[in-house]
Amino acid sequence: MAVLAHTLPGVVALPAKNAVALMLVLLGGVAAVAGVLAFGRHHTTVNPLRPDQSSTLVASGVYRLSRNPMYLGFLLVLAGWAVYLASVAAALMLPAFVIYMNRFQIAPEERALATLFGPEFETYKATTRRWL
Repeated sequence: MAVLAHTLPGVVALPAKNAVALMLVLLGGVAAVAGVLAFGRHHTTVNPLRPDQSSTLVASGVYRLSRNPMYLGFLLVLAGWAVYLASVAAALMLPAFVIYMNRFQIAPEERALATLFGPEFETYKATTRRWL
């Protein structure tokens, strides 16, 4: 994002950009840490490369609001960075992040969870949004 911001035109004036950027980064950090802590409380893996090792379907706490609070947290941190850079090109990376995560990380995780937890996961998936 920084490379795009420094090499492509499209810097915009944003009032209170530092405060907004900081708020987004802090909110993102809270969401991501809350997700990790919830997994820890339920003694299940946080390893995104091994969703097949999940021992529990976590659907409480922050997971009542989002099926992916850690990824949502990362997105908010990136949004904060884009605001700080005040760059249109950097901001265009946010939808790219969402598309990539949906396709290459979340979809495989959800297939593994459906296999592991069957109807329980399908009910959770039907009642809780993927991002927010």
